[in-house]
Amino acid sequence: MSTANPFPSPCHPFPKQDEPVWDLALMYPLQGHWSVDDYLALDTGMLVEYMEGFIRVLPMPNVLHQLIVKLLFRLLDDHVSARGLGEVLVAPLPVRITPDKYREPDIVFLRPGRIPDIHGHPSGADLMVEVVSPGKENRDRDYVEKRREYAAASVAEYWIIDPLERKITVLTIDGKEYREHGVFDCGEIATSVLLPGFQVNTGEVFANRDNVVDK
Repeated sequence: MSTANPFPSPCHPFPKQDEPVWDLALMYPLQGHWSVDDYLALDTGMLVEYMEGFIRVLPMPNVLHQLIVKLLFRLLDDHVSARGLGEVLVAPLPVRITPDKYREPDIVFLRPGRIPDIHGHPSGADLMVEVVSPGKENRDRDYVEKRREYAAASVAEYWIIDPLERKITVLTIDGKEYREHGVFDCGEIATSVLLPGFQVNTGEVFANRDNVVDK
């Protein structure tokens, strides 16, 4: 991994309380100078995405988020495994969207040809699932940025799970853009175009919404 400066500043030979650990920060490239190899070598225990020389640290999921991911993974994996359609995996897992962009979807479905090397990272995907975290920046990322990027990368289907509004949006590819297959409110049955027969009861997905403190 490339480094900007492996030594502490001579102006601050001793650490000061409440200041960043500069020695650690300087071990990594500056924003805009990250390479794909630098990004893939990270071992932070956090969700981190890579975009054209920049990295973005994503918010750590809360309990509600993980309960939803757990349920959806189980349902999708059961459907896919029973039919031998491929693999369903969960974050953290960098997925290559373009040569200079990696995303960390909450859940990803990959047909067999998507995994040429189990020791590497998938290039593209067949279905992505994102559970929207609280906050405008997170909502914009899932509803706007990722919708645009996943469509441009020809991800056939994109599910947006919104705990705040208690709805599931299922988008299906149409050329280089998505069209809405459906916006399913709480209590309705969300269905897939890509995977006939796969369906999710939104009421079950959001059953824990009022039982978990969402901070």
